[in-house]
Amino acid sequence: MRELTYYIGVTLDGFIAGPADEVDFYPVTPAFAETLGTELADIQPAHVRAGRGGVDEPLTRFDTVVMGRRTFEPALQAGITDPYSQLRTVVFSRSLDDPGEPNVELVRTDPVERVRELKNEEGLGIYLAGGAVLAGVLLDEIDRLIVKKYPVIVGAGIPMARNEFSPTHFALDQVRSFDNGCVVLEYSRLR
Repeated sequence: MRELTYYIGVTLDGFIAGPADEVDFYPVTPAFAETLGTELADIQPAHVRAGRGGVDEPLTRFDTVVMGRRTFEPALQAGITDPYSQLRTVVFSRSLDDPGEPNVELVRTDPVERVRELKNEEGLGIYLAGGAVLAGVLLDEIDRLIVKKYPVIVGAGIPMARNEFSPTHFALDQVRSFDNGCVVLEYSRLR
């Protein structure tokens, strides 16, 4: 069975973005970007992979990305209809128009049911690109977390997951720190 991994950046106070979707406050250094871009090259947007010369690199960890409308819309606003062209892309939305890309599947039904179907298929892992509403809906399906904890407090914003009070436990597998003060924490679900 394939695993669903939620890979996300958060502030010290647990927000993935500011109240108006701001993310420009995250400190990213070239060394940090290079390390994560190399380790997680599968989930770099296609234009970033192209800039790194990795367009033809084989996928090693993920072959599918799932996201909600709010995560997909910035690409559409920039004229990009398939931001992760190296991955099978599944977008959950009841309001978006179909972008007309053969690699992009627009799902208007239950995200949990569709993700369970994806997990039962053969292949590499599934990357949950966000955001908070979808992560909350899919919380019981998340097998792994990769959390980039940045050294900044913002006070308000979008939480890592929006859901009812429901303590969900994960085991810490790895901790790494970087030159920008970011700590990357990797967790697996306790079953």
